[in-house]
Amino acid sequence: MATEYEMLIGLLHRRMSVRKFKTDPLPEGAVEKILEAGRWAMSGANGQPWEFIVVTDPALRGALFKLYGEEISNYNFWMEQIRMPDLRHPAFQVEGTPEEQWKKIQSRQQGWDRAPVLIVVIGDGRRQWSTVMGGHTFGRHQSHLTDGLANTCTLMHLAAASLGLGSQWITIHIEEGFKRLLDVPDVMTLHSIIAVGYPDVPPREGVRRPLDEMVHHDRYEPAKYMSNEQIVENLRSLRGKTMRTYRTR
Repeated sequence: MATEYEMLIGLLHRRMSVRKFKTDPLPEGAVEKILEAGRWAMSGANGQPWEFIVVTDPALRGALFKLYGEEISNYNFWMEQIRMPDLRHPAFQVEGTPEEQWKKIQSRQQGWDRAPVLIVVIGDGRRQWSTVMGGHTFGRHQSHLTDGLANTCTLMHLAAASLGLGSQWITIHIEEGFKRLLDVPDVMTLHSIIAVGYPDVPPREGVRRPLDEMVHHDRYEPAKYMSNEQIVENLRSLRGKTMRTYRTR
């Protein structure tokens, strides 16, 4: 029988970000199990700043995806034009003039709106009043808030994987339009969207750096420090390993 650690590490290895979903409905109770896992995340002084909007209405899922394309994908696309082509985010490595590239990206028919459930993760920065004042920065975007929201997202992604489901982490860089669409109060932070459904792609092995490359003993080991040039070359190598993930969309 597998130990608890072996079960955990197996789950971590199986979890993968899915960018192509089947439209099949989720098993009864699956969403509640995923949310329950997220409820038990760590947060500063147990402030528990997270709340969740579960979106199942197809029209609303489509509206969220359309808004993402118009505001966030477009913004990200033009920002990526600043980079050398082979260093751009894999989702934006397409051929042609910038205008032709953008048309190709827009023509992609299948997206995360096909997933039967979207979990919108929102945070209330006021709940961070529970933690030490040193954990706050100017305004509402305290580091402890984003720490807690990332923690709850991670647990929900793992819970989805444990149920044989796929998920995608969708970062919301520009919140305002999404807040209006979902009636989220201004004081709240709309952190991300988690798409959940059955993968419409085969399982694949993840890409991770070797453990000995990132672990230091007692003190930082200078030999493991990467120069700026090495970081860029490492990114170029990483792109080559992850491009296939985006070509299976």
